[in-house]
Amino acid sequence: MRTKTLFIVVALVGLAGMFRAGMAQQPKARPALTVEKVADNLHVIIGNGGNVAVLVTNEGVILVDDKFEEDYEGILAAVKSVTSQPVKYVFNTHHHSDHSGGNTHFITVAEIISHKNARANILGKKQDNAAPNMKPARIVFTDETSVFLGGQEVRARYFGRGHTNGDIVIYFPAQRVLHTGDLMAGQTPLIDYSGGGSLIEWTKTVDGAMAALEFDKVIPGHGAVTDRAGLKTYRDNVEKMRTQITDLIRQGRNKDDVRAVLAKEYPSAYANPGSLQNLWSLPGFMTELK
Repeated sequence: MRTKTLFIVVALVGLAGMFRAGMAQQPKARPALTVEKVADNLHVIIGNGGNVAVLVTNEGVILVDDKFEEDYEGILAAVKSVTSQPVKYVFNTHHHSDHSGGNTHFITVAEIISHKNARANILGKKQDNAAPNMKPARIVFTDETSVFLGGQEVRARYFGRGHTNGDIVIYFPAQRVLHTGDLMAGQTPLIDYSGGGSLIEWTKTVDGAMAALEFDKVIPGHGAVTDRAGLKTYRDNVEKMRTQITDLIRQGRNKDDVRAVLAKEYPSAYANPGSLQNLWSLPGFMTELK
């Protein structure tokens, strides 16, 4: 009887272990993607990665960014919820995989456009945590380009470095809407120095866009749709942060000191030592701002 009881206990423990292992192997549920109307014919897809702008025309759809690779089907479903037109063009605001990972699939059905530096960054594997099968744009530009489709224009402009060295803004002139990519994202800027980013140049780049383009609404790289005043406030906060960090570095404060100050003011970005801001931005600050 003892042997039989022991066998049953061992079997139950084994089954429990198999159950836990099976649960651990279950794929993670992806956050749902939601669609919001921004202006006539223009929507934004929010959730799991960068904000995707969707311009609907009677000849097809133009997207701005395409999130992660695994969001492809979700993006298609979101597009189909507002139009039966197919996706014809995709702009990448920069090379990071939460904005251009979907290229892996979209490159087979649409033309993808980016700044030449964004293409070079994907080919050069400048994002160390990117998926290995990232696909770069086949069409690139240096300063400015436009796509005309169904009587509507979408204009892409490069104003300089910021989040990376390949950030572009996308302008919808008929709707007076600007998509900033990650030149506006989150509570505070993330600078990818390995991808050519610059905190010093960031505000100059945003200033160039604000001076050259007439817009009322802003689709940020991440976060809620805002307006021109919201972008100006964000820009001013970046300048304030840069001045604060510069002063600390010139006082002789080391990286840990600077992180401690930033963690108090921007806990969601700097409190965790393993955050991207601490891994990417902070080491670059110590060099660029000294």
